[in-house]
Amino acid sequence: MGLRERKKQETVRRIAETALRMFVERGFDAVTIAEVAEAADVAVNTVYNHFRVKEDLVLPPSEASAGRLTEIVQARGPGVSAARAVLDRLREEIRQRSRTIGLSPGFGRVLPMMLAAPTLAARLQELGQQMVAELADLLTAETGAAPDDPVPGLVAAQIGWVHSLLYGEIGKRTVAGERPDDIAEAALSLLDAIEGLLSDQLLTYATRKDA
Repeated sequence: MGLRERKKQETVRRIAETALRMFVERGFDAVTIAEVAEAADVAVNTVYNHFRVKEDLVLPPSEASAGRLTEIVQARGPGVSAARAVLDRLREEIRQRSRTIGLSPGFGRVLPMMLAAPTLAARLQELGQQMVAELADLLTAETGAAPDDPVPGLVAAQIGWVHSLLYGEIGKRTVAGERPDDIAEAALSLLDAIEGLLSDQLLTYATRKDA
């Protein structure tokens, strides 16, 4: 990576960290882009060059992607179903205390701020809906299902429900002040309980054939 790219990444990181700190302290709606730019010692246009809208400062597309579930399923290996791919990835992220799953330090202060901001809460809901829709399209294409076949959409919705339920549980425990290790243990137990309730049809649906 060249010097120019490193400087760019450092600028993006500084802007995002400054914005997040200010949003947590004062509330998302109470802070303007101009105030973020001044605190981060950059021009307002520089902020917009890296973050298209204000919400991207909290939910950057690179991390809060509507294609998350689709990307996980597309990356699965031979003999792995769509649901299994997602369950395995979620367990891996929990064990790694990944920021992606909401187990990063400080998330307990960030989540209430997000839920208190109508535009951020709406974006989270929209992201969940988009994840399910994109996954349904992928499963339809992979299985060769007819356009009016409801099964790919139902499978995608159940996988999306698992994903959403896990995030909600982690968020609830984080806000309550529980230790990350305790949250991770509870999250893994929740996934085990969920998997025990899922049908064999769901757990084996869209299993990738050997190459």
